[in-house]
Formats: sequence, structure tokens, C-alpha cells
Amino acid sequence: MNPGQMKHVLDGFRVLDITQFIAGPTATRLLAQMGAEVIKLELAPTGDRARLLPLLKDGRSSHFVHHNRGKKSLCLDLNQPQALELTRRMVARVDVLVENFSPGTIARMGLGYDAVSRLNPRLVMCSISTFGQTGRLASLTGFDFIGASYAAAISAFNANREGQPILPNIPIGDVMTGVHAVGAIACALLYRERTGKGQYLDISLLDSYFNCHEVVTADLHRRQLESGLGDAHGTSIVPMAVFRGSRHYICIMAPQDHLWRRLCDAIGRPELGTDPRFVDHAARARNQTDVIDLIQSWLDATEETAALEILEKHHVPAAPVLTLADAIQDPILLERGTVRAATDRILGEIRVPGLPLRFSDFPGEMDVQAPFLGEHNRQILSDYLNLSADEIAALERSGVLQEKPN
Repeated sequence: MNPGQMKHVLDGFRVLDITQFIAGPTATRLLAQMGAEVIKLELAPTGDRARLLPLLKDGRSSHFVHHNRGKKSLCLDLNQPQALELTRRMVARVDVLVENFSPGTIARMGLGYDAVSRLNPRLVMCSISTFGQTGRLASLTGFDFIGASYAAAISAFNANREGQPILPNIPIGDVMTGVHAVGAIACALLYRERTGKGQYLDISLLDSYFNCHEVVTADLHRRQLESGLGDAHGTSIVPMAVFRGSRHYICIMAPQDHLWRRLCDAIGRPELGTDPRFVDHAARARNQTDVIDLIQSWLDATEETAALEILEKHHVPAAPVLTLADAIQDPILLERGTVRAATDRILGEIRVPGLPLRFSDFPGEMDVQAPFLGEHNRQILSDYLNLSADEIAALERSGVLQEKPN
């Protein structure tokens, strides 16, 4: 297919999406935003339970809208044998199946990988869960912060805080796991194009979160082995902290010696760049309180916008700690497309995250909508399964096929 004829990079790929809430829908949303045709199979009678989360207007959930823009909704009562048979027939006609039921559930429905791969040997099936499909934790019920707790992410978020740990206010793990799933799906599709063979993908929040610890885990383990201690802590990275500005908090990071010297120049104290108390990483860690006080004193005496301009001029990594209300109005984020305006048929104009994956052949974003429950029932069953209008009407009368116009 000529790039000029494609709507986006995944145009022509078909995805059957049996997911709800965040992690699974994030993966399929990104696939839809990259041009794949995503059929969201929702379980009657309510569909994705995210539809019931905070309702802004006329029963419309902004949470659901965000995570399901660009998809088509097929609503089936999978308790009925006819619905399962329709699902199996759909499986045979798609490239990718994504599900995020508790491990074992999809197999009990007769849609496990062994079964669906017989229907479609080229199928890429991706299961997304908290703890993965194997191991002692696999059968446990979990959400983002449960996986984060086991993966030592919650303790890392609270490393500089005393007392009871607090939870982050954004679903970092769910979204990150969805992105990992997209990467795995894309690689599996590339493998399939080379070999003709589909495969099964097991993507978990636990693995995704723990992967963020990077080199620190190796350092900690090495020190444990050398010291015989059950716990150890790395040397603090100084300065890498949040400071008070006149309007916002300001995050400043100078973890390397050359960045420290730039910071000293920026605050008008170039001599501190070679001062023995601060000259290298270890020295700054030993004198952390003095370092923090020096920077805070400069910020106390400098207007925030001017301070940020000075730090930028000296190439010191720094940023205001924006609130979400700040960010969705920020002209820099809007110009970049990090934040973009979209229109929902019920909610009207809304601000949403832009597609974080950028492609030179497709520089713009597709204009996509979140579906009403069962909105595309007739279209999907006609296009994919060649069902007649009479056959579809019979499925509606029997309750196998359901919809709820918003």
C-alpha cells in the first residue's frame, strides 16, 4: 500500500479488543490512533465498566472517552453460545486480539491462545494483567498500585518521604504497560510478516514497573553481596530535587559534575564549581544540606520566570512543577501536540493527550471518536461476517446483540 493512500502507519490491520478500564484500552487506543481498525468487543449489558466512571454530561464518562477514541463498539452477551460463536468467527478475521481479563478467564470462555490460534494461526494475541500469566501471583486480583507495590515502585516514589507511603495520582503503570503491549504487538506483527506465524504475548504491570529500576538494582544487589547486608542505599544524587519558586515549585537536576558547574555559574557562584565541598558527586552528597540551601536561597531572591530563563541560558535542566490545570493550557505543550483539543459528540471540546508516537510520513493526528455502546454492531457483523440485515435483527431480538445509543 502506498503511504499516500494510508490513513496512518497501521492502516489495514484489524484488532479485536476485549479489554476495559486502562491498561488494555491504552494499548488498543494507541493502535487505533495509528490507523488500525479496532473492534471493541463489550460485554452486555453495561459494556466496558469504565463507561460508569465519572460522568460529566448526559451519562458520558470522560474516562471512557479518553481511552476509547478511534474504536468501533460491538456489544455481545457472551453468556449466550451464539455470541461466543460470533466472537470465534471474528477472531478468524483479525490480526490481533488483546484481552485483560484475570489470568485463566479467557481460556475458560473457550478463547485461550491454544483455541484461537487454531482458528487463526497468524493471530497475535496479547494478554495484559497485573502479575502476568504465570507464577504464584498470577491468580491474584490486582490493579496498577498493587503491581507497583510488589515491584518496589511505591517505595521508590516515596524514597525521600518519611511515614506512610502515598500513592501517585496518575495510573503510570497502566499506561506504561499499555505502551509496552503496543511495542510487543508491533514486534510480533513484524515477526509474523517474516515467518507467517502468530504468537502469544504475556504483558504485566509487575514486569513493566520493575523494568523502570534500571541500573540501581544491579548496584544494590552488588552492595548486598559485598556487605552481607539485607538492605543498602545508594549515594544520593545531589542536586536533584524540587525547590520553592515564587509561583510554582521548580525541579532542578544537575546530577553530573559539568552540570553542577553550570548551575554554579547560573546562580552567580562560579567558585563553588571547584569548591572541595562540592567538587564531585560524592562530595555534594556529603554536603547535601548546604547544596540545597544555596540553591533555595538563590531562588528566594530571584523572580521565578527570570530564574528559569537564567537556568535555561546556562543549559541547566530545570522545569516548573506544573499542575494538570497548568499543563492543559500551556502554549508550549499545545504547540507540540503533547496536549491537543478534541471534540466529543456529547462532551463537546475536550483536552486530551496527543499521540506520543511520532511518524514522519504521518505528521498529523487522526480525528477519532469514542463509540457509543454497540454503535457499530450492524456494520461490524455485516463487514466481517457477511451477516444479512435479517440475521442481525434476529440476534438483536434474542439479546445476543445489544446497544445503547447515548
